[in-house]
Amino acid sequence: MNTPSNNRRQFLIRGMVSIAALPFAGAFISTSAMAQALKPLPADNASAKALKYVADAKKAVGAKPGSNCLNCNLHVAKTNGCQIFPGFAVAPGGWCSAWVKKV
Repeated sequence: MNTPSNNRRQFLIRGMVSIAALPFAGAFISTSAMAQALKPLPADNASAKALKYVADAKKAVGAKPGSNCLNCNLHVAKTNGCQIFPGFAVAPGGWCSAWVKKV
C-alpha cells in the first residue's frame, strides 16, 4: 500500500543514501578528469628549453639511442606526464636531458 507517509519515508531514505554517496562519486569523477586534464608541454616552455626537450627523440641532440620519455623513470604512464614538467603531458616518444633509465 502506497500511503503518503510511505512515499515520504522512501523519498527521505533515498535522499539520505544519495547524499551519503556523493563524496565517493566525486572522488571517482575527479580522478578521471584529472587524468585527462594535462595539456601538452609547449616547445617554448622555459624548463623544456633548458632541458633540451623535443617531442621526437630521434631529433634530440645528445640522446642515447633508444631513450625516450616512455622508458624514462620520470615518466608518469597514466597521464603521459613527467615529474620534471608538472601539469604538462609529454610526448611518449619525446626526450630531454633529464632522461633516466626506467628501473
